Amino acid sequence: MILDQLYKANDIKKLDESQLEQLRGEIRSFLIESIASTGGHLASNLGVVELTMALHLCFDLTRDKIIWDVGHQSYTHKLLTGRKEGFETLRQYGGMSGFPKTEEDPADSFNTGHSSTSISAGLGIAAAREILGENYYVVSVIGDGALTGGLAFEALNNASAMKSNFIIVLNDNNMSISENVGGLNRYLSNFRTKDVYRDLKDGVEHSLNRIPIVGERLVKKIRNAKSGIKQLFVPGMLFEEMGILYLGPVDGSNLKEMQRMLEDAKRVRGPVLVHVITKKGDGYEPAERHPARFHGTEPFDIATGLPLMKQNKAAYTDVFSTVMKKMGERDSRLVTVTAAMEDGTGLKRFHNLYPDRFFDVGIAEEHAVTFAAGLAKEGLKPVVAVYSTFLQRAYDEILHDVCAQRLPVVFAVDRAGLVGKDGATHQGIFDLSYLTSIPGLTVMAPKNKWELSDMLKFAIAGEEPVAIRYPRGDACDLWKDKRTPIEKGRAELLTEGSRVALFAIGSMVETAWQVRKLLADQGIEATVVNARFASPLDEECLTELASTHELLVTMEENVRSGGMGEHVAAALADAGKAVALLRIAIPDQFVEHGSVEQLKQALGLDAESVTEQILDKVRKA
Repeated sequence: MILDQLYKANDIKKLDESQLEQLRGEIRSFLIESIASTGGHLASNLGVVELTMALHLCFDLTRDKIIWDVGHQSYTHKLLTGRKEGFETLRQYGGMSGFPKTEEDPADSFNTGHSSTSISAGLGIAAAREILGENYYVVSVIGDGALTGGLAFEALNNASAMKSNFIIVLNDNNMSISENVGGLNRYLSNFRTKDVYRDLKDGVEHSLNRIPIVGERLVKKIRNAKSGIKQLFVPGMLFEEMGILYLGPVDGSNLKEMQRMLEDAKRVRGPVLVHVITKKGDGYEPAERHPARFHGTEPFDIATGLPLMKQNKAAYTDVFSTVMKKMGERDSRLVTVTAAMEDGTGLKRFHNLYPDRFFDVGIAEEHAVTFAAGLAKEGLKPVVAVYSTFLQRAYDEILHDVCAQRLPVVFAVDRAGLVGKDGATHQGIFDLSYLTSIPGLTVMAPKNKWELSDMLKFAIAGEEPVAIRYPRGDACDLWKDKRTPIEKGRAELLTEGSRVALFAIGSMVETAWQVRKLLADQGIEATVVNARFASPLDEECLTELASTHELLVTMEENVRSGGMGEHVAAALADAGKAVALLRIAIPDQFVEHGSVEQLKQALGLDAESVTEQILDKVRKA
């Protein structure tokens, strides 16, 4: 097996043409078999097998730097740098990351996980190279979807100032930027990168500029004429007008052609963009037909492509989807906004039923929020559905454009708390901290699926900004018969005890219920309160709990700093209430990948660990 001969970076360069052809098939087979077992990002990785091979053949790792945007398409890169043996631990607790990790291998030049960052990072690395007087290539690989992010365009605008080589590879697997003009385009791309052409061009401009008055005008007219002609015949003029040389498009399955194009790109002085056309899921029919389903997949049956484990309970995302469908029927002013996550956030049904009231703005969370503010300003009821980890990119827009104007935008914050195998860049463990810091924003979290429904209805009916956070996975179905009305800033008493009060929010309410049972085994009948609101807090309830209990325990699936527990401590101090306080939260750290259950145990958030912490506190009291 050729793949077994790749122990480290650059080993691929030892292979001949027939071996490279065999390697392409081996990589695809390995990825399908491996991801079918572990889960992971399949469609995007199958699409960039040849592109990754071409990059490794044309560049010298680890001297040269390759920055993968998002990074979920870096599996072939990991294989070509000798990490095949670790793939059985992909995205497992303590195992290999599903994204580039500089701590994992020196061939990973920059940690990524969110989109649209690679050009900015690559540009910074290239600028550092110039300042330090070093000599190596910098390549930023970005997908067409990530190119919708504003950060990418900010970087493209800045890249034109780069005087030395900086290569951007556009992995185009969906959005059509330009037509492939075939031989003419290949000829122009090749011709414009030849030294003789570049030297002639520079020489002519230099000679003309030496002619007083007339020369400068001639140069300007020639440039304008050249630009007009290229607008007619040459694709990628958006990039050319920004001062970035455009090469392509090139077939992403043609290894030789990509190598030739990348070698051309290496000869360019200044920024150059290589446009590569790839196909998501290439080589595996189910992934080709359903690329969205195989973007990030759980373990599946290779023969059918179907998940191995069937979901028996409704997920919170499913509940959101159902409620939005029903609310869309009742209120013609209800509109939805998402940032390239129609399927992931559960808005597909709403889109199908009310296409004129659904907006997918692409990977552009900042724009999504301010766009929603504009909708709300004119009397509509926008719901922005977004993952917690991505919403943090739009903090200023939430603060400045929505909340400062008290506009009734509802943020449906999916994947809040620990999400598991995607690791540090995707854990939604900061939203309570950054959202509760904003004046006028109501922040809620449901204890079960029925409460999510009630909170959505409460938020949509209101006239102020609201954020509702809920976790990934199965929705809690406890307390079906306990469905008290939602009142702003009011907590819900689930059971009354003595000595210890558990004040929990969101997913941790179910954990608190389990802790209550474990404490009962130790002779402690605990009070359990569903906080419901992280902002505003039910200060009356907190004051009462502090007056009637020896220990108050706050429980949240969020970092300690700026979280609900910190706000509870401040509220009690302001009220002059002295009570022993135990804050159960995620330590102030980035949390790596693993199953949610494993991570909760490691972080002390599972029921047994929380119970031990409470008993320890009680013993020391």
